[in-house]
Amino acid sequence: MTEQLYATDSYLQEFDATVTAMDGKAVALDRTAFYPGGGGQPNDTGTLTWDGGSVRVVKIKKQGDTVWHSLDGDAPPVGATVRGALDWEPRYRLMRTHTALHVLCGVVWRDYGASVTGGNMEPLKGRMDFEFETMHKELVAEIEASVNAEIAKAHPVRVAILPREEAFQIPDLIRTKINLLPPQIQEVRTVEIVDLDLQADGGTHVANTREVGRVRVVDYKSKGAINKRIYIELDE
Repeated sequence: MTEQLYATDSYLQEFDATVTAMDGKAVALDRTAFYPGGGGQPNDTGTLTWDGGSVRVVKIKKQGDTVWHSLDGDAPPVGATVRGALDWEPRYRLMRTHTALHVLCGVVWRDYGASVTGGNMEPLKGRMDFEFETMHKELVAEIEASVNAEIAKAHPVRVAILPREEAFQIPDLIRTKINLLPPQIQEVRTVEIVDLDLQADGGTHVANTREVGRVRVVDYKSKGAINKRIYIELDE
């Protein structure tokens, strides 16, 4: 089992851990701040350093309760104490982007009642699909203005981990069209943008919407009869 440090502290850039298992050029650690990817957010990268060696971490994968770190070189031995360091700039940009997408989701849900049908992101840009029948230039401009107005309000962003039964008492917790939380998940991580949005989510976020900066809607497309895609970019 790997303690998932990223789930409770998105700002942790370095950490100490012990190698608990090895599989070729991949190692499992007893604790990690590397996010394994999911929910449209890519996995983190960085380095592992130990007495006598250092190696790049190029891929993270979560299997059950264990997080595996794929390495671009020789792995440290099982039992070694390692120092993990994230590539912080891309991670922080992803945190800003992920929170921006939640602001977008919160605005669209509040103002238009549209469910999310998909999404993806990379540092400072992303896209989200919504269940809209029609979309036009004036509507997109209205959404962009509302998103930036909410960001400017400096909403705190809070994370909580709740028992499944308690979490599912929250109205509209699942914003995606399909519930992607399998029954075996007994604890649900929630991300709340105070006074705007509350939903189940496993990714990393900034602590306040003011860190997001300005969001621009750069394009929109129809992806089906009731599926419309909005593309956003963030200022540097």
